[in-house]
Amino acid sequence: MNKKNKIKIKVNGKNLLIVKDSSLNDLLIRLKIPINKVAIELNKKIIDKKKIKNIILKFKDNIEIVHFIGGG
Repeated sequence: MNKKNKIKIKVNGKNLLIVKDSSLNDLLIRLKIPINKVAIELNKKIIDKKKIKNIILKFKDNIEIVHFIGGG
């Protein structure tokens, strides 16, 4: 894949190149992140997990993914 088909986003503070027109769900699959154990923020807005397949990522989107950890 050439760079023309990719865009740059930021995930948890790190730059990442992804395929243009990728959904938020595509990103989670690529990063092997289980959706039921995270909270997702896109450009400082919390995302409803039911909508992640419909959210297409854009150049310079900023994503924060927080993992839930159990304990006592």
